[in-house]
Amino acid sequence: MSAHISNVRPDPDQVIVDIAHYVAEYDIQSTEAYDTARNCLMDTLGCGFEALDYPACTKLLGPVIAGTVVPNGAKVPGTSYQLDPILAAFNIGAMIRWLDFNDTWLAAEWGHPSDNLGGILACADYISRKNVAEGKAPLTMKDVLTAMIKAHEIQGVLALENSFNRVGLDHVILVKIASTAVVTKLLGGNTQDIINAVSNAFVDGQSLRTYRHSPNTGSRKSWAAGDATSRAVRLAWMTLQGEMGYPSALTAKTWGFYDVLFKGNAFKFQRPYGSYVMEQVLFKISFPAEFHAQTAVESAFQLHAEVGQKLQTLEQIAQIDKIVITTHESAIRIIDKTGPMNNPADRDHCIQYMAAVGLLKGSLTALDYEDAAAADPRIDALRDKMVCVENPDYTRDYLDPEKRSIANALQIFFKDGSQSSQIAVEYPIGHRRRRAEGIPELVKKFKVNLARRFDAAKQAEILALCQDQHKLEATPVHTFVDLLVV
Repeated sequence: MSAHISNVRPDPDQVIVDIAHYVAEYDIQSTEAYDTARNCLMDTLGCGFEALDYPACTKLLGPVIAGTVVPNGAKVPGTSYQLDPILAAFNIGAMIRWLDFNDTWLAAEWGHPSDNLGGILACADYISRKNVAEGKAPLTMKDVLTAMIKAHEIQGVLALENSFNRVGLDHVILVKIASTAVVTKLLGGNTQDIINAVSNAFVDGQSLRTYRHSPNTGSRKSWAAGDATSRAVRLAWMTLQGEMGYPSALTAKTWGFYDVLFKGNAFKFQRPYGSYVMEQVLFKISFPAEFHAQTAVESAFQLHAEVGQKLQTLEQIAQIDKIVITTHESAIRIIDKTGPMNNPADRDHCIQYMAAVGLLKGSLTALDYEDAAAADPRIDALRDKMVCVENPDYTRDYLDPEKRSIANALQIFFKDGSQSSQIAVEYPIGHRRRRAEGIPELVKKFKVNLARRFDAAKQAEILALCQDQHKLEATPVHTFVDLLVV
């Protein structure tokens, strides 16, 4: 006789319960976290404004049916669109991520926690407009900053010890989980609602990493997070219509997430939820590049100043014996690429391409990944000279929670026996250890991106509000978003 399987419904998985209690009940006390979240908000919106210069991004934005405007809907910054919050979350999320220029978190898993702003801002704006129309108080920007801190924390703490990429899953699963939790709360959900919604997010289909890796690297990686945060809003909305949850979504034997997608392993946790991730988050400040290569590009800029005059012609490049990139294991696994680069998404995930541009120009912008720039034969000539070598100390310090370094070093060896200096950079300018140096540059980046969409008076108004912590926190969400539309 076959053994009967119990149909007694279990208690919800503790991992999901912990997320729900954190979102519903935890009081963020860290002034550093709120200050960092304010800077993160500026930087993330600026990345979206820059992406609006790229038709590959803008062709995916707006309503499904042209001309549709949703009453009390969420507005999309930098545009005139007013959409339902599910579609608005996709629009904002795709803008944010398109150029690979927003913040980063690196651990056993990696990702970009500010991707969650797509769902957070769309829902907060919608709720604020709806509340005002009903004679109720709107949400404030402090609610947005709080949701950002908590979404960063959920995504980042799950990533510390759990590698989704090693089982073939893309890190946007963590955007979906984090966004689902915080937007359920923003939309009025209680602890049980958050449990139900997050369980659905784990049961949901999860993205493969196919579009991030050779030979299939492509533009889906630029909208995958927008898709994830948008899906989160849909799952939250369905939950608040009374849709049920699945208590053992993770642990159910045979059919749960652990058995189906995580090789039977349970999640591991290094620390409880608090505000650690927002405080430690990595900003991409000086140039758009996959974060494992940020310090390699900084090293390349320094080498450009030293030997750039020897790299300007193909004949000069032919005199190079080799260029050694000393790096950490994760960089080798993700962005060490040889062979042809097929599109911008391919190029900004190739450490050799990014370093080559830095060596040639002493700069790197989003335009350097486009086909016209990539046609420069010197880039591939330099790439062909490059070899990546792991430094075990770099790998260890990358995983050390007290250091969280992202070290790279570059050195050029010439055929005549001479060699450049070895330039090593352990911590990129966007690292917490370089905040004093980095934040003024982050503000400069925001100013440049504001100028892409707004006149001088509006730029000044937005910047002044974003730099005033107390005034920003007290501002109704819909009032803030109205400043950002065109």
